Amino acid sequence: MSLRLAILASGNGSNAQAMFDAVERGALDADIRLVLSNRPGARVLERAAAHSLPRLCLDHTLFPDRAAYDRALADAIRGAGADTVALAGYMRLLSPDFLAAFPGRVLNIHPALLPAFPGAHGAADAAAWGVKVSGCTVHFVSDEMDCGPIIIQACVPALQDEDAGALQTRIHQLEHRIYPQALQWLAEKRLSLKGRRVFLAPAGGALAEAPAQALIWPPLEAGF
Repeated sequence: MSLRLAILASGNGSNAQAMFDAVERGALDADIRLVLSNRPGARVLERAAAHSLPRLCLDHTLFPDRAAYDRALADAIRGAGADTVALAGYMRLLSPDFLAAFPGRVLNIHPALLPAFPGAHGAADAAAWGVKVSGCTVHFVSDEMDCGPIIIQACVPALQDEDAGALQTRIHQLEHRIYPQALQWLAEKRLSLKGRRVFLAPAGGALAEAPAQALIWPPLEAGF
């Protein structure tokens, strides 16, 4: 079943771009109904325009509080006909009322192996800690920041002679593969939740080749 997708992003939008590309090559069964940013001039809006996608800037500074903004945000998403929300570098916490409007349909990508290093600087915090492995996580969004049930993770070595920027670049490359994959599993209704555990129903299709020196679980499938 095709996802009716709204993508929320605050900045560059490279993960949004990965979704655009996956839809266009036929790997992601989604109808992108809206690309929305809370920041005027965010590059993600330019990316959406280049693909002739519906786009909107909803400036959070023009609202009296988070609740008022999230009501307007939910109204914009519903007005676009979207039923699924993908956070792609969206740098605002979502209220419980917003999440209740799209139960089990809000996903996020985080540049660290949750539950380690939550927050806005996951990759940099991991590098500063001196970890030996790092990576990224796609998860369902819950009321508590970066704490929702995990759908897929990708792990890479953290090289001790590289800076946080270099580590984050390698993590981003995996984000652009695992996030569209997670959304496709949702589109295929293959994800089920039991407590904190997310189960993936098998499809029997071909698997994609994993990047060298990376562990991705569950494995990527053809097209990703």
